[in-house]
Amino acid sequence: MDKTYKYLLSDLNNLKGVGLKTSNLLKRKKIFNIFDLLWRLPKSYTDRSESTKIKDLKIGETHTITLVPFKYNFPRVRNLPNRISCRDDTGELDCIFFNSYEGYIKKILPLNKEVTISGKISLYKNKYQLTNPKYISEDASLIRDKHNKYSLTDGISEKVYNKIINQILTNIPKLNEWHENRILKKFNNISWNESLIELHKPDNIGKYNSNFYKRLAYDEIFASFLVHSQIRKKIKKIKKKRKVFSLDNQNSILNKLNFKLTNDQLKSLNEINEDLRSNQKMFRLLQGDVGSGKTIVALSSANNVIRSGFQVAVMAPTEILARQHYSLAKKIYDKDINIDMLSSKTDPKTKRIILKKIATNKTDIVFGTHSIFQKKVFFKKLGLIIIDEQHKFGVNQRKKLSDKGGDNCDVLLMSATPIPRTLTMTIYGDMDLSIIKEKPNYRKEVKTYTKIENKIDEITRFIKKEIKDGNQIFWVCPLIEESKKLDHASAVSKYEYLKKRFPNQVALLHGKTDINQKEIILNKFLNNKYKILVSTTIIEVGIDFPNANVIIIENANKFGLSQLHQLRGRVGRGKKQSTCILMFKSTLTENAKKRLNILKSSTDGFKIAEEDMKLRGFGDILGFKQSGVKIYRLADPVHNEDLFRLAELQIKQMEMNNEDISKYKILMKLYDQADVINEII
Repeated sequence: MDKTYKYLLSDLNNLKGVGLKTSNLLKRKKIFNIFDLLWRLPKSYTDRSESTKIKDLKIGETHTITLVPFKYNFPRVRNLPNRISCRDDTGELDCIFFNSYEGYIKKILPLNKEVTISGKISLYKNKYQLTNPKYISEDASLIRDKHNKYSLTDGISEKVYNKIINQILTNIPKLNEWHENRILKKFNNISWNESLIELHKPDNIGKYNSNFYKRLAYDEIFASFLVHSQIRKKIKKIKKKRKVFSLDNQNSILNKLNFKLTNDQLKSLNEINEDLRSNQKMFRLLQGDVGSGKTIVALSSANNVIRSGFQVAVMAPTEILARQHYSLAKKIYDKDINIDMLSSKTDPKTKRIILKKIATNKTDIVFGTHSIFQKKVFFKKLGLIIIDEQHKFGVNQRKKLSDKGGDNCDVLLMSATPIPRTLTMTIYGDMDLSIIKEKPNYRKEVKTYTKIENKIDEITRFIKKEIKDGNQIFWVCPLIEESKKLDHASAVSKYEYLKKRFPNQVALLHGKTDINQKEIILNKFLNNKYKILVSTTIIEVGIDFPNANVIIIENANKFGLSQLHQLRGRVGRGKKQSTCILMFKSTLTENAKKRLNILKSSTDGFKIAEEDMKLRGFGDILGFKQSGVKIYRLADPVHNEDLFRLAELQIKQMEMNNEDISKYKILMKLYDQADVINEII
């Protein structure tokens, strides 16, 4: 490893004053090396720079005082504190120590010598005192300064944390500049090292528009884009066998449908077909809003691959969704196509038969969950992998997936999570992109209403009418069970409430439900055995329930806008008019009102995602922290949109010029991409 960045990626134990205990405490906060520690920024600071005379002290406030200890009081009675009397030219003050040894106290507070102390002032028996002061030194310059406050792990004091950070900033190696002059000029030529030092200065907290902040934000954006570019480049270098097929079979499938594809669907299908027919490996994301019809596009392209003599594997996140795709394929594909389904419920004998068919090219297309990519599943001639709802896959997992199928295997990933363009560049920059925004013409817009929670009787009357008309209802709650800490509706209590009013018509589903029981409940709901399904957000992404046309979401203001849009997408799958009711408590913030109004006024997931991002604070991006997608340490897709576009432009120019990227190797290694970089450089 190059010595210039070896220090930054070294273990925390290499730091002075960081033993095993402190190292383990930091690791709990996902701080594994020195570089990780640099991005835990100060949230505020304590100003100890001004010295205060004893006569001017204020109770309850933190003060820095220069004084002289003149008397020790070390009581022999157990549990009584040690008391050191101190004074300046204006008065006296006691320093109180619990559980401290005499020798230690005499060392830090020698009699008749001037020392500087900082801490919070209290009053006891009409006399000022400082209890267990942490900042004490004969050298006033070590204390009289501004001391950063960080979000600390229990067991690490502010003083210790500041010492560790200052030690790192003092020893940061001088890295060779990786950016060219025209890029550096945009940040007033500030270096990476200088930027980091500025970032941790107390007076610079929250200065997001400063050159040092933007420089560092650009580094991580550019590093991410560069890795994506190299992965794209590597995949494009793979020469594969072209898929040769006629569109006659595709047209015969589309003619079987009782609706016409939208322009976006046709455009996406054409883009996929071009990739399949080329001699370069396809690595494409099919991104579509909820209910936009991605599945039919994927199955049509899969049919073309089968007609070209290759096999197809389709993976879905749940067995019931995989089975729904399997059923649709059986319905639209010609009888000569061999279709199989592999799942945890497939009995061993049938499974052995299917595995043998896959290995001997007797199976044309197989549907299942992640189990279809296990080591024991061998494909004779795999030509296309389709992954549905892959939003939890990171860049490394996608790279491994692309490698798994071999050179002749194309990869198509599907996601129903519409996100703003800057985030798409960030998360899916290693892939080509097809977007479906239009909804099929036959689908009616879901009518969205807000209702205060005390109007629940009105809602239950509405539900009775819907059930009488033959419709089904989703009822979504944020919690599984009631919580003393959170005043949110729970699925269990709502289930108990509703089953009294609708006997034998209500089912309950949540994250703790056994996986086999979950499949049974969903199948019964799909087959109209239950009229109401009470659940948590586990139904956010899943199968079509054409007969479900009402969704009620409790405590709607507690969900992200994009998540609410995903939940709303569970209804409106059939031709009936559908309804979404957003329930809320009486007290709503202005921001919450704005967010709910955005959802009421639009069913365009991409527009909702953009608006949601604009309403959120700096660094709080669409709740993706909860969904497993990597978030930048500094860069923000709204506030730094100009930097995202600058990075995109720079990458395009580098790709056009086939530029050597060896000078960026350190940059990419530092920004958590080492395992990918080892493969592509």
